[in-house]
Amino acid sequence: MNKTLSFSLIVPVYNRPDEVQELLESLSLQSDQEFEVLIIEDGSSAPCKAVCDKFSDKINIVYHFKANSGPGPSRNFGMEKATGNYFIIFDSDCLIPPNYIANVRKALTDDYVDCFGGPDAAHDSFSDTQKSINYVMTSFLTTGGIRGGNEALGKFQPRSFNMGIAKTVFETVGGYGKIHPGEDPDLSFRIWNAGFKTTLIKDAFVYHKRRIDLRKFSKQVYKFGVVRVILNKWHPGTSKITYWFPTVFSLGFACLFFGGLSIPLFGFLASAYVVLLFVDSLIKTKSLSIALGAVFATFIQFYSYGWGFLKAQWIINVLKKDERKALPEFFFK
Repeated sequence: MNKTLSFSLIVPVYNRPDEVQELLESLSLQSDQEFEVLIIEDGSSAPCKAVCDKFSDKINIVYHFKANSGPGPSRNFGMEKATGNYFIIFDSDCLIPPNYIANVRKALTDDYVDCFGGPDAAHDSFSDTQKSINYVMTSFLTTGGIRGGNEALGKFQPRSFNMGIAKTVFETVGGYGKIHPGEDPDLSFRIWNAGFKTTLIKDAFVYHKRRIDLRKFSKQVYKFGVVRVILNKWHPGTSKITYWFPTVFSLGFACLFFGGLSIPLFGFLASAYVVLLFVDSLIKTKSLSIALGAVFATFIQFYSYGWGFLKAQWIINVLKKDERKALPEFFFK
């Protein structure tokens, strides 16, 4: 690639000054400091401007305050204001390893692509619950590894907690939509439809805190289940039979333990899956408590996602209701 890369880091934030403090501390330690940071305050009542000011002599940082519009439009706002030719999107609850920018610059220089995503990992400072959730969200056994650095299930779909997008792509596809969550895969599908490619840069990982407790995690993955049905409607041909797995798994367990039904094959397969999940998480995390938590978090993930997916199927595909009217909480105006 002949063009020189100039990076603009875009971070939308809503009432998270403590997270921004930790994020900026990690960015101040980057081995490659050739970038600007745009903090987009999305109508917060607890702004982080004072935090940003503390780092103004360490990082090239620009702070913008705007009316609340959701994370997708806030990222778009940041990309419109950015001066770089390549944008990197982070969530405010990320910690960035010191060689992240250097690794991205090398990867794009060696083999340029207009859009990339990177994995996430659990930092040593995270709680056991956070580490259990991280395993569940990144393991091949639970999500196909789409957030943990696995490309085996098809083209890689970048997620906006750790995503790079060229300015030319943004100008072509128009950035993120107003759905949330679900704005990430929606953008990936539109990028592909416009003829651009996406890739995974495995060395461009971040430490993503995610939800700090299982109740919030349950609420989050429930929303993922709902928006998957919306995205299947918006982007015909992207639906996969595997999206039904959490629903089928949850219904099967409900029949076994609450309905009194005997389904020997399902019981055997489900038990084998749980054992495999526990052993794999124990090997990878080297912690009995985290492995047990991962099994519990997997059940929460499958139930919550499966219920959201089933509910949205009924509303959108059976009752034929308009998703924006029937599910307004998933859309920003």
